[in-house]
Amino acid sequence: MKAYYHLPGLFEFCELYRAFLPLYRAHRDWFYPWCEIGSLYGAPADCLWGGGRVGYGEERPEDTAALAREYGISARLTLSNSLLRPEHLSDKKCNALCALFEHNGPAQSGVILCSDLLLDHLRRRYPGFYFVSSTTKVLRDFDQLEAELNRPEFSYVVPDFRLNKEFGHLNALSPAQKQKVEFLCNECCWFDCPDRKACYENVSRKSLGESCPDHICVSPAARRGYRFSDAMQNPAFISIEDIQNIYLPAGFSHYKIEGRSLGSAMILEFLLYYLTKPQYQLNVREEIYLSSALDLF
Repeated sequence: MKAYYHLPGLFEFCELYRAFLPLYRAHRDWFYPWCEIGSLYGAPADCLWGGGRVGYGEERPEDTAALAREYGISARLTLSNSLLRPEHLSDKKCNALCALFEHNGPAQSGVILCSDLLLDHLRRRYPGFYFVSSTTKVLRDFDQLEAELNRPEFSYVVPDFRLNKEFGHLNALSPAQKQKVEFLCNECCWFDCPDRKACYENVSRKSLGESCPDHICVSPAARRGYRFSDAMQNPAFISIEDIQNIYLPAGFSHYKIEGRSLGSAMILEFLLYYLTKPQYQLNVREEIYLSSALDLF
């Protein structure tokens, strides 16, 4: 079995991937043979259907579609707004985005979503997509997760990260259910956070253009912002050793790396940690740092 990583920043970090993907193709021996890039996900700025994180991706959709097509990588649109109403389904920009990506080369494109209203709309109008149930649903109860896995309309389901280590329940899933689970590996959110769903709903309101105050994070470490070193201490963190020694042998293949709201330098650290052999990490850093077209900082 192989691990398939679903990487952040289809629209947000396109320049980084323009530098990284040629290395990944030309120097495949620099990277772990047991993993592949499963998809690039994200959403453009001012995307009404967007959710999860406030979108700020400025890359032209035509250019991101071309990049995914060139490298045969699935492009996933993150359209996980949880508060959509029927009148929002006619949004021209979002429908044009779906029309552009629905048939985009050899790798099937997907949509990450939360709203069943949007799911029904997309299944009728853009049947060429596969669909991913978003972690913004905050599926913390295992019975909820199993019910979601049994829905035939979803190819993958991203549970709340706090179910990552529930091995008693996870190992009892059927092989088909296991292949639909997509674990969020590197979440830095406070494990005991009671407001995760409210935080996502706040982002959804902002994507809809509604006036609302910022969500105030209650995490004791909120002022530090995202740090990969903190994420590694999270009880739900999934390391490369965990993937190799626990999850892959148990039948789980899909792993989501978060980071759309972070910077290119942090995304590079994720690419080095999760995909790159330690003895070649300096090679990748040097190639990326010396790229005249990319400013990581």
